[in-house]
Amino acid sequence: PWPLVAALGGLSLTFGGVLFMHNYEGGGELLCLGVITILYVMFTWWRDIIREALFEGQHTIAVQQGLRMGMILFIVSEVMFFFAFFWAFFTSSISPVFNIGGVWPPTHIVAISPWGLPFVNTILLLSSGASVTWAHHSIVAGFKKEAMLGLYVTLIFAVSFTAMQAFEYSAAPFSMSDGVYGSVFYMATGFHGFHVIIGTIFLAICTVRLY
Repeated sequence: PWPLVAALGGLSLTFGGVLFMHNYEGGGELLCLGVITILYVMFTWWRDIIREALFEGQHTIAVQQGLRMGMILFIVSEVMFFFAFFWAFFTSSISPVFNIGGVWPPTHIVAISPWGLPFVNTILLLSSGASVTWAHHSIVAGFKKEAMLGLYVTLIFAVSFTAMQAFEYSAAPFSMSDGVYGSVFYMATGFHGFHVIIGTIFLAICTVRLY
């Protein structure tokens, strides 16, 4: 039942999120229900996959290929998802319209310097990519100690990134309601941060299982 339950959880999450942001009654409750449903499905579905692989021996070559293809298609869909945000950004920044002052960033916006916190966050992300690759190659080669160390380092980088992003949001001189600039900034970086959090949970589960 997990694909169906996950879909209902996702529906509840998005509907609840929109209703909550527009101050509709019951929006917050629907949002919480969606979050709880998604977390529940993550736990139960992963539990079933681990059981199927570890105890039942059901992960044949065909199943493994299916899982790989599923992940590849998921990543392609994510590329399309973020492509939309980049399209919005480049459309708005390359030819800014007159009602935001005809310039980019808009006249009333104080932009965040890319050489401050965003630069540190970029280094953290690239470093986490290197450390998780190290962990992956260690697992393939059978070096458990190095794999554990690589995953620990990756998790430290990931949590640091999320903390830095939270600090950046708290100190940002503009909000999501500040026109197209605020909308594009918070939608793109917010969804990216959300992906990092999900990835951190994935890797934490992998670390616990490896341990």
